[in-house]
This record gives sequence, C-alpha cells and structure tokens, in this order.
Amino acid sequence: MKTLYLECSMGAAGDMLMSALWEIIPNKQGFLEKMNSLGLPGVHIEAEETVKSGVKGTHMKVTVYGDEELSLGENDHVHEEHHHHGHHHTGISDINGIIDGTDLSDKVKKDAKAVYAMLADAESRVHGESMEHIHFHEVGTLDSVADVLGVCLLMDMIGAEKTVVSPVHVGSGYVRCAHGILPVPAPATALLLEGVPSYSGNIEGELCTPTGA
Repeated sequence: MKTLYLECSMGAAGDMLMSALWEIIPNKQGFLEKMNSLGLPGVHIEAEETVKSGVKGTHMKVTVYGDEELSLGENDHVHEEHHHHGHHHTGISDINGIIDGTDLSDKVKKDAKAVYAMLADAESRVHGESMEHIHFHEVGTLDSVADVLGVCLLMDMIGAEKTVVSPVHVGSGYVRCAHGILPVPAPATALLLEGVPSYSGNIEGELCTPTGA
C-alpha cells in the first residue's frame, strides 16, 4: 500500500503543500507544463530552488500578472493569501466555474471543488450566512485557486492509497486579513481543523491557513 505522510510541524499552506508534493513526483516538468496550460488568467507557476537555514528546498512561485502573493517569511502577521492586488469577492459558483473550465480530470476537479465546499461551509458558519451567499476574499483569488488545483493534481499523480498527517502546528498571535485583525488560528481555519489534532506554540504568525487546513 502506497502511503503519503505529511509532516505539519511548521503548519500547512497551499503553496507549502504544493512544493512538498512536487518534490516527490517523477515528472516534475510535466506538472508545471500542465498547470501553466490551464488557462487561469494571468497565472504562472514555477519551481524555484531555495536554501533556508542551510537546507535546500523548493519554493513554488505562483504569480498573477507577474505579482506574487505575500509569504509567511515576508511578514509573519499578514495572512498568507492577503496581498495588494485587492480583495476579490468571488462566490462558490464562480470558483466552480473556473475549476470546470480547466482540462483537468474529473477526479481532480471533484477534489478541488470539495476543498472549496469545505471552505465555503466554514466561512458560512463564521459569518452566519448560507454557502450560496458566501463571497471569498483571499481564498477566492486566482493564486489560491492555482494552489488548490495544483495540490489536487499532485495528489492524483502520486496516487497514494492512504494519507497520514501529523498534528498541525497553527502558530500563534494575530493575523491581518480582509475582515480585520483576527486571532490565530483564524475562525475558518479553526473550524476546518475541528477533530484534527493541532497545537499552538511560541512561533508568532499564521502557520496554517484556511486553504492549508
């Protein structure tokens, strides 16, 4: 049985998961070519080799019209998906339309839409509104759609029969997002992690984002 293990002692975010999964697939260039041929407006994905604390790794760079989202390393108190292209108020039907418009397999599309259904459910519980009336801010932007599609495609390419995840480190302190200043974990993240072993610590910042959760 092929088992995939995800170590989340430093949290989880869309680009982090995409980078980690990309590291273990044989056809790395094929994945990048596939993602860059999806027709997501202005979106480009490339894998950059980086070295942090003397350890080599991969940074999956997702740009929208040449602009990259802020990372946790650039500002630990800014939400991973909050950036200066402006807030995109995108509904679940809009997201599903974007996903359906790609030429990915039915399974990958189904998985990606399931991720956004979980996000919409969490947001609806946070705001006390129906899922149909929820409009995403950060998680509705195209770079986040690319993260979700990329992770779902990589999971399909890996083809693990079982996935095991360590307890998730969520970070601590506060995060600035479209709704203002919120405690870590943000409300939607906390709801998505219900029933999932998770913990806080001395590291300030949002280590686990809603899309990561």
